[in-house]
Amino acid sequence: QVQLVESGGKLVQAGGSLRLSCEASGRTVSNYAMGWFRQAPGQERACVAAIGRRGDSTYYATSVVGRLTISRDNAKNTVYLQMDSLKPEDTAVYYCAAKETTYAAASYYYTTRDGYDYWGQGTQVTVSS
Repeated sequence: QVQLVESGGKLVQAGGSLRLSCEASGRTVSNYAMGWFRQAPGQERACVAAIGRRGDSTYYATSVVGRLTISRDNAKNTVYLQMDSLKPEDTAVYYCAAKETTYAAASYYYTTRDGYDYWGQGTQVTVSS
């Protein structure tokens, strides 16, 4: 079983940048496809970015294409979400999620909540206008 801890969320002005980190423990993150989700008050938790366990396949929600970048450093057991050109509508709690996958499915990523088995506690990102 893997444990996930997010960090890096804070208050930032519109147009600014943040880098969120998701550090895994208990198991090596290289065995997992990873995703970043966000949930704003009154809204459903939705996937903004996902990456296969090998790191060579990625997904981005339409609303974040060109502004958010997901990456992984398996040697550090950490997944990142670089967030640039932030907008007030990016304000949300950001969650990291993991799904154990086989080597044969190393390029697969998952974009729905029920596709993931493990979740972090979330980190708050607030973008002021």
